[in-house]
Amino acid sequence: MLYQAEHNIFDINDLQDLPPNFTPRFGDKEMGFSDFIRERQLLSNVSPSTLEWYKHSFKWLETDAPTQDDLKAAVLKMREKGLRATGCNSAIRAINAYVHWVNAGPDVKCGPACKHPRIAQLKEPQNVLPTFTDKQIRSLVEWKPKGKLERRLHLILLFLFDTGARIGEVLKLRVTDINLDDLLVTLDGKGSKQRVVPISFELRKAIHRYVYDFDRKPESLLFATSAETALHRRNVLRYVKRLCLSMGFTAPGRTLHATRHTFATGYLRKGGNVFCLQKVMGHSDLETTKRYAHMTTADLQAVHERLTLLSRSN
Repeated sequence: MLYQAEHNIFDINDLQDLPPNFTPRFGDKEMGFSDFIRERQLLSNVSPSTLEWYKHSFKWLETDAPTQDDLKAAVLKMREKGLRATGCNSAIRAINAYVHWVNAGPDVKCGPACKHPRIAQLKEPQNVLPTFTDKQIRSLVEWKPKGKLERRLHLILLFLFDTGARIGEVLKLRVTDINLDDLLVTLDGKGSKQRVVPISFELRKAIHRYVYDFDRKPESLLFATSAETALHRRNVLRYVKRLCLSMGFTAPGRTLHATRHTFATGYLRKGGNVFCLQKVMGHSDLETTKRYAHMTTADLQAVHERLTLLSRSN
């Protein structure tokens, strides 16, 4: 599944399908999956989607007191079920966090000195991330939508291409999150971390027209259904793919996230700083930013043409 469904508030009682056969002990208290998730929910204040990620990851374990052999068996099961290395590594991160918590406690940071079982990350293929071409971007940006639904879709695309925001961040926006005077927008990112990013003058004009024409109130969602509820990313994905086909091209893989890849690549290609890009995209790790901002073959060819020692102009 390319995109996760929207999540309701997580219910700790919804854990009966997790392995209940054994509970490890930490100090004098029994600890298990539900204790770990409850602590992350109430003390670490992680998001509902993160709680669901833990729950899904723990289903690969046969026991909540896993040995090294149990961890190995879990990874083998993932691979046998057809999970790619990226999917396996996602589950491995959750499982390793849980095993460390059980053995060392919540206040000790995991490091080389830890002797508890752990799973090594699988090697992931370094694929070129999908992006929209310049021609495709121009077609989508210059599209002349008709009616409220098309205007809404067009503004979503403008937002994605102009800010590099995640689709989930854009669909949660309220009108009050946008500062049209200073060309800034406040995004509610992963881990409930807010960040303020700039918007272009062109996007400001499009937002102003949309808010005025459709009477969007300050506290209302910028992008809402007819019932004033949040749009679902799957519906937006379907609309965007259909629009691309109507324009004569197939949308790139991971379509909505590809707008983010496209933004990052264009940002650096036009001289943007990678550290500034990290802040704009909301990455806590610079390596993640570098992975998004790949150089295309055409970029490498252009640089080589300027720098080759065989050129007569050198």
